[in-house]
Amino acid sequence: GEDGDCALALYSSILTRQIILLLSPLSVSTTKISSMAVSWRMISNTSNPNFHYSSSSPFFSTSTFPKNPHASHLFTISTTHNLPRDPKLSTSVSGIWDAVTGGGGSSREALIAIRRGMVLFRQGDVSGSVAEFDNAIKLDSRQKAYLWQRGLSLYYLDRFEEGAEQFRIDVAQNPNDTEESIWCFLCEAQLYGATEARKRFLEVGRDPRPVMREAYNMFKDGGDPEKLVAVFSEGRASEYFYASLYAGLYYESQNEADKAKVHLVASCQSPYGLRSDDYMASLAKVHCACRKWEL
Repeated sequence: GEDGDCALALYSSILTRQIILLLSPLSVSTTKISSMAVSWRMISNTSNPNFHYSSSSPFFSTSTFPKNPHASHLFTISTTHNLPRDPKLSTSVSGIWDAVTGGGGSSREALIAIRRGMVLFRQGDVSGSVAEFDNAIKLDSRQKAYLWQRGLSLYYLDRFEEGAEQFRIDVAQNPNDTEESIWCFLCEAQLYGATEARKRFLEVGRDPRPVMREAYNMFKDGGDPEKLVAVFSEGRASEYFYASLYAGLYYESQNEADKAKVHLVASCQSPYGLRSDDYMASLAKVHCACRKWEL
């Protein structure tokens, strides 16, 4: 169902990107890591109001995913191929790090700081989130290459040059990340204008999500946001949400605030925007709050 697919998309990218990061000192083959699929059960001794996804996917077996950064994590790893990728994950992999190293130290603290930063962002404390993300980098400098969350926060603080740098660093590590390519463009459109930003556009691999393939092409080549929304208006709830979100962001890059507002508010008020724990659903709400748009 929709929730199962959401869980699969939500937890895929971190398990390739962060495992590679954490295991790199141990000379583990990147090829082997990137072909892993991880099935895991995260067990918390506290109730969790947000993460109650389940999936029948052969890649994942999931139960309650705790928001508590101090929750205990149990997991198993099995090898398979063609692990799906989606960059929007809202949990750390501190359990994986502990299992590999026998302890976390500053790296574990860095992952906890990232979790705190994500929680603060969801709550609308954008400055506080950046402080936590920066603290994570101080604790473990390797994290910077994977902190797409920091780039998003920097955008909403109008720190566009730093945001673009963050996304470019991340795309260098993950050259198939459609959304970070788009967010780099959004930052640079604010710095140089949309025409110049498009000349600097980061080309990435093919996104498995139809809505994001269309959004990527729209930002890369120019296009019609209304058409993007129309194409996915009768599709899945998540597709309509993402079409509305990126239509609004496209209009913002063109300095068309009124049209941006229509679509960003629509994304927040969509069924997916209202009920999903997707980090980007929180971002849409933060966007409207930063622009002082009523929902």
